[in-house]
Amino acid sequence: MSEGSASSSSDTPAAYYAAPSLLRRKTPRDWWTVLHPPYTLLHVSLVVIGACLTGPVSGGRFIATLAAFFLAVGVGAHCLDELHGRPLHTSLPTWQLILASALGLGGAVALGVVGLFVVRGWFFAFILVGLIAALGYNLELFNGRLHTRAVVVLSWGAFPILTAFYAQHRTLSLSAIFAAGFGAMLTLLQQQLSTPARYLRRRVVAVHGTLDLSDGSSVPLNKEVLLVPLESSLRTLCRAVPLLAVGLVLARFVHV
Repeated sequence: MSEGSASSSSDTPAAYYAAPSLLRRKTPRDWWTVLHPPYTLLHVSLVVIGACLTGPVSGGRFIATLAAFFLAVGVGAHCLDELHGRPLHTSLPTWQLILASALGLGGAVALGVVGLFVVRGWFFAFILVGLIAALGYNLELFNGRLHTRAVVVLSWGAFPILTAFYAQHRTLSLSAIFAAGFGAMLTLLQQQLSTPARYLRRRVVAVHGTLDLSDGSSVPLNKEVLLVPLESSLRTLCRAVPLLAVGLVLARFVHV
């Protein structure tokens, strides 16, 4: 059988939710890509799970916590990440990314400061840890010591659940700790899928070879063949967790 096809990466989008550069219009699609919609939705869904893990749930605190995490991670951290090496290959001006990251993180901190007067207790520690994690990871501060998978798993997976729970109940419980473990494992799974997918999309120029099947036939290997199981699993993951979050919201607020 002849050698499998080669796959070029000259116009391969940097993420499955990004348009190819030849089809992309500068600002609208670039901003969509920078916000990483599937992963941002996954992240804020963990905030919902933490807030709604047990009742009663304060609607005001719930919305404020949700908004703070969206601003901090969905906007601030993602814009900082794009500033560092342009991994998504966007054409957004540097000043716009700096402004968006400052507004995102600043807005999140402002909501946190307001929360200090409502939640009290150790809530200031959550604000401090969140800010250090966002800046330390994305700017690779402290010689990159915070730019690790462990920091991502804990700050993206466990931290939002614990913070949202504490914002509601001014304490942590064993159930919140186990739920945070779920968030960490879920984020680890997302990382285990997205890391090789990013590698294929952003660094691999061509793939050569075939899959020789037991019936004697062969399937050409290319980047698309390798990406499909990774990114279809990511799509499923990013849809499943929000469904759980919506179910918890309905259970706490609608009772249907």
